Amino acid sequence: MNKSTIKKNIKNFKSENFDWKLVQSEMKNKLGLDVYESWLKKITFVDEFNNYLLLSVPTRFIRDWITSRYLDQILQIIKVYKKDIIRIEFKIVDQDVNPGEKKVVEEPLVRSENVSFIKDSYLQYNRIDPNKRFDNFIIGSSNKLAYAASLKVSENISHYNPLYIYGGVGMGKTHLLNSIGLELKKNNKVMFISAERFMYQFVKSIKSNDMVKFKEYFRNTDILLIDDIQFISGKEAMQEEFFHTFNALLDNGAQIVVSADRAPNKLSRIQERIKSRFSGGLVVDIQKPDQELRKKIVEKKTEELNSLYADDLNISREIQDFISNEVTASVRELVGAINRLVSFSRIYNKAPNLAETKVVLKDLLNLSENKVTIDLIQTIVCKFFKISKNEMLSSRRSRYLVRPRQTAIYLTKILTSKSLPEIGREFSNRDHTTIIHSVKTIEKIKEKDPEMVDNINKLKNQILYNNRENEI
Repeated sequence: MNKSTIKKNIKNFKSENFDWKLVQSEMKNKLGLDVYESWLKKITFVDEFNNYLLLSVPTRFIRDWITSRYLDQILQIIKVYKKDIIRIEFKIVDQDVNPGEKKVVEEPLVRSENVSFIKDSYLQYNRIDPNKRFDNFIIGSSNKLAYAASLKVSENISHYNPLYIYGGVGMGKTHLLNSIGLELKKNNKVMFISAERFMYQFVKSIKSNDMVKFKEYFRNTDILLIDDIQFISGKEAMQEEFFHTFNALLDNGAQIVVSADRAPNKLSRIQERIKSRFSGGLVVDIQKPDQELRKKIVEKKTEELNSLYADDLNISREIQDFISNEVTASVRELVGAINRLVSFSRIYNKAPNLAETKVVLKDLLNLSENKVTIDLIQTIVCKFFKISKNEMLSSRRSRYLVRPRQTAIYLTKILTSKSLPEIGREFSNRDHTTIIHSVKTIEKIKEKDPEMVDNINKLKNQILYNNRENEI
């Protein structure tokens, strides 16, 4: 789209009638037809607010994929047409329902849900996700107590008050809070908010001299679900307000559920009386998932994605076992690993083998002892092609040397974070243009030569996972 066209579109643009088709056309031009057809075409414009747009997508997986890879570029395209837009919010809208039902789903939350909100920004404070439910929370020995306590609270308000759930990043705390909110919002007013958003609204209310309205919003609810409470650390004025809000809700018989990354007595720079209130309820933790739970999670998520992409995905039992054994940090990383393999399958129209899986997941795997260096890559490539390192680094242009040299340069580019000049220096001070040429040459050969693809995969596997036995 040329500049004159963009200027014309901006001139004709009216905020009350956002032309999403213009944005779609520009996304197609800027990000490519393949990306647009696979992902961005599924985005639907819902509404425009003061400084952000509300868009919808059909699944949580698509939302997460778009958010992690294309959100900044989409926002820049939108800002061409409307400079005031500073962020994008997504909601999940199931496109398989009939038109009448879909219309109800897309109604603003304030009209269709019994959830309290703050005017013009309710989406920031009530991110109750219909996909995070008790029935799809996968239970194991590491999270069984937290699950049981959350379920009990959803059945009997104030049975445990407050309920305090703590654990590391990506362990399922937010999933449980969301599940409680989903169950209780049917008959109660629910406020689901992160501590960071609570703090933002508190500061905003002070600046606008509107603390009365702030108190009214946060104390007039039946259920307060507050995520990541550790972020109020050091904010004395806000802690004071939170303490009084906490007490007012308890006096009114409201249920409070709090999540954090550590136990109450480990919270730093938080008032002792607040920590005491937290400790006075039920405190439960979620530990790292054990091998049995990781296996259940991988199986469950694979089944879900198989139902969505039946023609594209076939993650073998070998790959599933590998993921559950090697990705050990958190539940979120397990799900992220499966999502990556799904994307690989859709992009390359084939299921990944074990070597490809190791490359795709190299930053998630529990193999920190294997450090990839340029020297290691050169050594393994030289051994593979049966040449010496001196020959590879020489200025000679014999064919039997050029291809291994280009292969080593290509592998260095994709397996390390080194810049082009840095790579050039490690290959006998070659110019960065030579590095670019080598990478492009190997990529072109891979498109036509299955043997080259196989060689690259074998070398990747050796470099990433068999360093010790391949050193020479």
